[in-house]
Amino acid sequence: MKKIAVMTSGGDAPGMNTAIRAVVRSGFHYGFEVYGIRNGFLGLYEDEIFKMERTDVSRIINRGGTILGSARFPEFREEKNQKIAAENLEKRGIDGVIVLGGDGSFKGAQALSGYGIKTMGIPATIDNDIAATDYSIGFFTALDTAVESIDKLRDTSFSHRRCSVVEVMGRHCGDLALYAGIAVGSEFIITPETGYIKDKTIQSVQDSFDRNKRHAIVVVTENMTNVSELAKEIEERTGHETRATVLGHVQRGGTPQAFDRVLATDMAERAVYLLEQGREGLILGLRGQEITSFRIDDALKMEKPVSNKRYGLLGRLRN
Repeated sequence: MKKIAVMTSGGDAPGMNTAIRAVVRSGFHYGFEVYGIRNGFLGLYEDEIFKMERTDVSRIINRGGTILGSARFPEFREEKNQKIAAENLEKRGIDGVIVLGGDGSFKGAQALSGYGIKTMGIPATIDNDIAATDYSIGFFTALDTAVESIDKLRDTSFSHRRCSVVEVMGRHCGDLALYAGIAVGSEFIITPETGYIKDKTIQSVQDSFDRNKRHAIVVVTENMTNVSELAKEIEERTGHETRATVLGHVQRGGTPQAFDRVLATDMAERAVYLLEQGREGLILGLRGQEITSFRIDDALKMEKPVSNKRYGLLGRLRN
């Protein structure tokens, strides 16, 4: 193997640039030529591939987003498009590809493997919904952003004796809501893992004000409910002013914090090393304090465990 490439796919996550930097520099260490693929699988299909130099990754370790860009390209599920992408790599003699992203991105890497391309997947998503790893690149930075925002909302909620209903991202995983809720001392958390019972949520808010608290915070994972309608009903049924806030894509941006930078560097270096050792078709993961790897086929079948201990902690602290 003489040439490898790196790409970012799906939603951007803080720390992707750190990982790109580590792939390039580790690649040079192991004697590879390193190529960048712009705009994910769309760029691979459209042949947006360029040779990377050390200067391409200077001063990006602390930058959010991805210098390579990302794009949605659902058409990559079609075999004809996969074949074109593989041919674009083969004509340059690129043997291996490191894919930064989530489940959808890894399915694309799995497809490339079927055409003889050696692939490595690195979990990079703020949703933290990759079962093969305890934490994915970008999760803790997004969590810090959410916590900072909710802390500010608490200040104004306290001043006005108000309830705040806050929607955070996470797609189908409640980790962002759970961790943020614990960190800010919220009265109630709504996640896919807990389910959603509206009456129970509203009663929890009422109980908080009955205990003479000056504010209440409800943290909600996106897609669970319409937070504006929930806020309206809380206000109607409790008599306390309630406001809804959707944090949205601000959670994806910003300077990656130290943990995400270190995790991105460790995973990227390991991915390059494994390719150099002749390994391929793997997804990397952090388990405990160790970087490990799983076959892509196996990793995509794994289910994310529910953080029962943390949900239990939340219940004990609520009162």
